[in-house]
Amino acid sequence: MFTGMIEEVGTILAVRWGAHSSALSVRAGVILSDLKIGDSVAVNGVCLTATAKTAGGFTADVMHETLNRSTLGALTVGCRVNLERAMAVNGRFGGHIVSGHIDGTGRISKIHRDDIALWYTVEAPPELLRFLVEKGSVALDGISLTVAAVSEKDFSVSVIPHTAAATSLSESKAGDRVNLETDLIGKYVEKLLGMTPEVPKRPGITPEYLLQNGF
Repeated sequence: MFTGMIEEVGTILAVRWGAHSSALSVRAGVILSDLKIGDSVAVNGVCLTATAKTAGGFTADVMHETLNRSTLGALTVGCRVNLERAMAVNGRFGGHIVSGHIDGTGRISKIHRDDIALWYTVEAPPELLRFLVEKGSVALDGISLTVAAVSEKDFSVSVIPHTAAATSLSESKAGDRVNLETDLIGKYVEKLLGMTPEVPKRPGITPEYLLQNGF
């Protein structure tokens, strides 16, 4: 589990490809202080397991499913990536609940400045936008951000200078694809209410259901 509070920006040192997988070697500094083999690390918001560690970085394997769901398959040597260690239970919970399990990708369609803030507009498919609400949370390449606006085709976030400078957002441009993780609680609520296509016969909570059960 993560918070979306990026600890540092690392650099891809090497990408080794398998038939349907890859292994990433990542240069890092801050997160290496207590990183152990087997620990979880969010790389651009994707939860990976450290399989090896050196004085200047770590290595992690990327499965076929992860490559299909995220932008990690497009990483090349020199790419900058957001890094976060798993959340510590004895620390402050500064962001929001981030699982590191990517729901899909979006595309930055526009970046514009509003005084000190930078606004990023991201196009995303309807199946992801349904879980985004104004003033709710979203993880964009692993960065915990507040949704400032949502439409039928995209959403926008307003980013303070510190967040942009401390993450890969400072290097992002219109047209870039980004990993998206929507609100975990929202997905559970939808499932429990029987609102998803996977359970079409379940009526969910309706006024009639509440009356029948004494509410």
